[in-house]
Amino acid sequence: MVTDDDVLKVQRLYPQIYLGCHKQHVRATSTSFRISSQDASILVHLDNEVPIAPQTLAAHLGIKPPTLSAAIARLARLGYLEITTDQRDRRKRELRLTKRGLEAIKATSVLDADRVLEMLRCLTSKEKREALHGLELLAKAARCK
Repeated sequence: MVTDDDVLKVQRLYPQIYLGCHKQHVRATSTSFRISSQDASILVHLDNEVPIAPQTLAAHLGIKPPTLSAAIARLARLGYLEITTDQRDRRKRELRLTKRGLEAIKATSVLDADRVLEMLRCLTSKEKREALHGLELLAKAARCK
């Protein structure tokens, strides 16, 4: 059973993590990856194993399908994501993050890698495993709706 206190805990803790690790936003032209903050937002919503339909992503991000389609085409040309056809329904497309896309996320994330590293170093090995597993579970739950 999920309680109001559980919800409040996530609402309180997530911003603390975000603020503790947040860095200044980087403009697209100032990185070798040439992606905008909107591009980065699209990439972080993709997975390299579990595909997502463009329509689902557009609805989640509040982006009109034609706008997302243009961004997806550009990101695919840059090698950050791959577009495949759904094996069950050849009319449907699926998006997956590529290895280069993972590198782009790492380099352009709003979370500073050094700050995240320091935060994780404050935990024991067991705590770190539990924290990362908890984040994975929350991300999985976020995708299930």
